[in-house]
Amino acid sequence: MPGASVTEEIKDRLDIVEVIGGSVKLRRSGKNYTGFCPFHPNSHTPAFVVFPESGTWRCFGACNEGGDLIKFVMKKEGLDFKEALRLLAARAGVELHERDAGESADEETHARLRSLLEAATSYYRHQLTATPAGAPVLEYLVARGLQPATLEVFEVGYAPGGWTTTMDSLGGKGFSRQDLIDAGMISEGTSGAQHDRFRNRIMLPIRDGRGRLAGFGARIVDANDVPKFLNSPQTALFDKGKLLYGLDKARKAIRTVGQAVLVEGYMDVIALHQAGQANVVSPMGTALTEAQLRMLKRHTRRIVLALDADAAGYQATLRGLEVARQAMDREADPVFAARGLVRYEGRLDADVRVVTLPEGIDPDELVAGGAEPWTELVQAAQPVVEYVLGVVTEGKDLDDPKVKSEVAKVVLPLIEDVSDPVEREAYRQSLARRIKVDERALSAGGLRTHGGARGRAGRPAQAAPPTGDTRSKVAVEQFCLGLLLRDPELLYSLDRDFLARGLERISGADFTGTQRQVIFQAAQEGLAQDQVDPAQYWAGRLEPDLQPEAAEMLERLDNIDQMVKLDRQQRKVAEEILARFLQLRKQRLEIALGQAQFQLMEAQTADRRQAEAEELVGGLVREVQRLAEQKSRVEQAMAGRSGDPGPLAANEAW
Repeated sequence: MPGASVTEEIKDRLDIVEVIGGSVKLRRSGKNYTGFCPFHPNSHTPAFVVFPESGTWRCFGACNEGGDLIKFVMKKEGLDFKEALRLLAARAGVELHERDAGESADEETHARLRSLLEAATSYYRHQLTATPAGAPVLEYLVARGLQPATLEVFEVGYAPGGWTTTMDSLGGKGFSRQDLIDAGMISEGTSGAQHDRFRNRIMLPIRDGRGRLAGFGARIVDANDVPKFLNSPQTALFDKGKLLYGLDKARKAIRTVGQAVLVEGYMDVIALHQAGQANVVSPMGTALTEAQLRMLKRHTRRIVLALDADAAGYQATLRGLEVARQAMDREADPVFAARGLVRYEGRLDADVRVVTLPEGIDPDELVAGGAEPWTELVQAAQPVVEYVLGVVTEGKDLDDPKVKSEVAKVVLPLIEDVSDPVEREAYRQSLARRIKVDERALSAGGLRTHGGARGRAGRPAQAAPPTGDTRSKVAVEQFCLGLLLRDPELLYSLDRDFLARGLERISGADFTGTQRQVIFQAAQEGLAQDQVDPAQYWAGRLEPDLQPEAAEMLERLDNIDQMVKLDRQQRKVAEEILARFLQLRKQRLEIALGQAQFQLMEAQTADRRQAEAEELVGGLVREVQRLAEQKSRVEQAMAGRSGDPGPLAANEAW
C-alpha cells in the first residue's frame, strides 16, 4: 500500500508474537498463540490470543479488548498513540516524520499574526464601547436595532480616524511594523508613507470556519468615505474567496435547519442572527466561489442565495451570468454569478436556490416584527435557472421573436450546464413554454451549444468507486474512512440505518489498524464539538505520521468524484455508501467470529470443573451466537439491495 503510512511499515518489520511475548508467556495453539491476559487477573484458563496472520490480539475474558501491536503497547505501557508509535519505531528502525523547519516557522508566523488580530479586535472593541469617538458609532448601531449583547458576540468595534492610531497602539504591544503589514493592518501611500488601513470605520472581525481570526471587514461611518465596505487585503490568513462571514457561528444552526442562507452584507448577518435566524452567512460582497460552497456543503446540500432587490435587475443578472470580473474592481465583484452557481451545483451535488428581498427593505427591517416574513421569503426561493428565467422575461414582450431569441440565448447556456439530464430537460420545457416556442426550436440553429456532448459526458461510461469485493479488507476500510473524513456527519445517517437493521452503530472497532481507529476517533470527535467544522477538526488532531494516510484516502475520493460525479442520484449513492459500510461491518464480524470460535474450542478443552473455565466457555458461546446473529443481519441487509452495482461499483483506481 503506497500511502499506507509509516505505521504499516513498523508493523511489517516487527513480529507481534515476539513483541507481545516479551511480556506475556505465550503457548502455540495451531497457527495462533494463547496466554493469560496481562490486563486483568486470571490464572486458570488462557483468555488472551495473538493472531499472527492478521497481526492482532484479543482478550476474551474480563477485558474483552483487542487490537494490533500499537494498541497493545499503548495499553501495556500506558502510552498515547504518538508515544507508542515512537517506541515501536525505534525498535523497528523506522524514521518517523518530523515537522520541518519551514512548517514550524509558518505555524509560528500564523500564530503571531492571529495574536496581532486578536489584539486589534480588543483595541477596536474598546474604542467603540469606552471612548468619546466611539460613542456616536455605538449609538448608530443601537439605533439600527442591534443589541449590545449582539455586538459583543460578533465582536463589533470601531477604528478611530487617526492615520497611525491603530499602528501606534499595536506597536506598543510588541508587534513589529512587518507584523502589521503581514496581517493587513497597514497600507502604503503613493509617497511610500505607511498608515492605518482602517480609519473611522465600524470594524467586523472575520473568523474562519474553525473560529480563528483571519482579518477584518470595515464599514464606513462617514457617508462621504469610499468604498462603503473595505476588507483586509490578501494575506497568509485572509483569502476572502475561501471565507464566509459568520460561518463559525452559523454551523450548528445550518446543520439543525438543513439549509444555509447567504446574504450580501455583514450587518444583515448580525441582524438575522439576533432575530434567531442563525443559519445565515455572507460571502463578503464577492461572487460566490466553489470553495465557499464546498464549505457550506459539508453542513447541508440546500443553499439559498438571498439577493438585494437592486442586485437582481436584468443588467446585474447578465453581468453575473458572465462573471465579468476582469472589468470590475475586486471590491465590486458581482454577488450573483448564475452560470457559475449552476456549474458548482452540478460539481458539488448541491441544491442552490435564489430569492430576492423586497425592494427597499433590508433583512433587519424584515425581521423587526418577527421572523415569519423572512422564513416565508426563504421558503419561496427558486432554483437558479428558474430564477434567471423569471428575471430576464419580466416586463418583456414575449410575442416579439427577437425577444424570444434574446431570452433563449441568455437562459440556454445555464440549462446546458445543469448536470442532471432530467432537470435539464425540465428546464428546457419550461423555457419553451415561457417564450411560447416549440421545444425542438431550442435544439436548432446552434442554440444548444453543447447539449449532445454533455449528454454523452454527463455520466462516465465506466463507474469508478470500489466495492472492495476484489480488494483487500484494508482497501474497504480506507474507502469508508475516507468518506467519514470528508463528511463526518455521514455517521448520523449511517448510525440510523444500522440501528434500523438491528445493528450496532459504526465504531472504531469496525477498523483493524490502530492508526485507522485513531483517525476514525478524530473524525468522530469532530461531531461532539461545535467550535470547529467537523470536516476540518480531525486534521488538527492527527499526528503528522497519520496525515499522509488520511490525505491519500481523501485524494482517492476526489479522483472517484471526478470520474462518476456521484451520479447525482442521491438515493442510489446513499444506498451504495451504506453497502460499503455493511461490507466493512461484515468483514469485522467475520474476523471476530473466527477468533471467538477458535477461543471457544480452546476453552472447551480446559478443565470444565473449574468455575473460571465454565464461565469463559459460557461467555464465548453467547459471543459466538451474538456475532453469528449480527453477521446474518448484515448479510440480509446486503442481500436486500438491488442487483444494480450503482455509482459506487468496483473500480481499479481505488
